[in-house]
Amino acid sequence: MKILFAIQGTGNGHLSRARDVYPELCKYGEVDVLISGIQADMALPYPVKYRLYGMSFIFGKHGGVAIGETIRRSKIIRLLKDIRTLPIDEYDLVINDFEPVSAWACHTRKKACISLSHQCAVLHPAAPKPTHTDYMGMAIIKHYAPTTAAYGFHFKEYANNIFTPVIRREIRQITTTNKGHYTVYLPAYSDEAIISRLSSFKDIEWDVYSKHCKGNHTAGNVHIKKINNEAFVQSMADSAGVLLGAGFEGPAEAMYLGKKVLVIPMSTQYEQHCNAAGAADMGATVIPQLSHKNLPAIGDWINNGKPCKVDYPDNISTVVAKLMQEQVKL
Repeated sequence: MKILFAIQGTGNGHLSRARDVYPELCKYGEVDVLISGIQADMALPYPVKYRLYGMSFIFGKHGGVAIGETIRRSKIIRLLKDIRTLPIDEYDLVINDFEPVSAWACHTRKKACISLSHQCAVLHPAAPKPTHTDYMGMAIIKHYAPTTAAYGFHFKEYANNIFTPVIRREIRQITTTNKGHYTVYLPAYSDEAIISRLSSFKDIEWDVYSKHCKGNHTAGNVHIKKINNEAFVQSMADSAGVLLGAGFEGPAEAMYLGKKVLVIPMSTQYEQHCNAAGAADMGATVIPQLSHKNLPAIGDWINNGKPCKVDYPDNISTVVAKLMQEQVKL
């Protein structure tokens, strides 16, 4: 059986999960990997057959998506060409992690496309939602990468075919300690904004991993570092707490490591507001933005925050087996 495993390349969570999903898919056939998007900082340690530009949202520096930059860097004609020319009919099965090119190639040719993603779980009526309703944001999640069946991951098993997060092996195998520092990953904020806010806590060492810096540097008690997966994982494992954007894999990994977690959703990203609602349901602290008026809330989290207690079994083999049993005539 020939399988196409299509992965979203915006952010690092999809590629992080793919590290454990890919070997499971290989048990069932020959797997080709497709990655589209231009905002990932993590490499996939497996052969990649298709690297496509895709359709990415560009992180800004003020807490949200950079709309103008996203539009400027979009290549719609190239996207449509990739959708039209992708040899989707060569594959017996298409597994999609919120990747638009293969999803729309399947949609236009009436071919099954199976979602194995977090986003399909976010869409489920039983999944946590923020107090405000964003119809446009929900529509984007629904139509960005249309699929014909859904197997989702979320902080809890909120419904049938929603499973607990895939925690990659390097996280499961690492030894945790508490060296007193706090690990930070806020890709939608500039280094200057992060330094301005976090330097207020002069007794705290902040280990900040940045999408924007060109080289490591220190400003007082705030240490700005280029993104490095191994260093980031070790920093989280050794930390007193983790301050993150409201993605999915990052907060889930921090919870699994037994750390107290503070998340800040991107202002223009509805999925992150849904994630923040889910993280709060797990016991994480949520603030709306990294601003001076929210510094007291950060201070309270430092002094009084509690680790989130989770039980995330290594279930990816079971999830993939269920998908195959239901979607493929084995």
